[in-house]
Amino acid sequence: MTTGAQNPPHTTRPRRSRLGRYLPLGVAAWLVLEIWLLTVVAGAAGGMTVFLLLVAGFVAGAVVIKRAGRRAFQSLNEAIQRGGSPERGGGNGLMMLGGLLLMIPGLVSDALGLLLLLPPVQKAVSRLTERTLDRKLRASAPGTLGDAFQRARIHRPDGKVVQGEVIRDDGPRPGDEPTGERPPLTR
Repeated sequence: MTTGAQNPPHTTRPRRSRLGRYLPLGVAAWLVLEIWLLTVVAGAAGGMTVFLLLVAGFVAGAVVIKRAGRRAFQSLNEAIQRGGSPERGGGNGLMMLGGLLLMIPGLVSDALGLLLLLPPVQKAVSRLTERTLDRKLRASAPGTLGDAFQRARIHRPDGKVVQGEVIRDDGPRPGDEPTGERPPLTR
């Protein structure tokens, strides 16, 4: 049964982004590196040492995530008590990411997790992420999600950003159809 619309003879697949194309390859290379490094360390120091390193990383990551979460909740609670908004960032998100990387089994992820726990590294990563995100939002094309976020931001004189949408209703304009009951559509 046809609906009258003809399908094109050949359809073109949408192009995949660079991230979508290379991310699986990067994850696979990272996993191979982690496994290889674990076997090298296990050969040099013993399997029990590697096991204890992995357990210690998991426990340390859980402690870091719990502490960062508690700090974020405390900051939010204090801001609500003051009647304002919580201070920006505070490093809790990067601390949680560092804790998560510590919990993932592997020595490379543990090293990256420990690096993210250092305050100078957190500040550098935070600035880099903020600049990149701001540049991507400013360069977004009209009609995209980034454009919607850019339009929804309204800056107040004190520097705070208020999320919102402006709806303006000036009443009927000349040339508009009357807003009454319309006759039913029939064919």
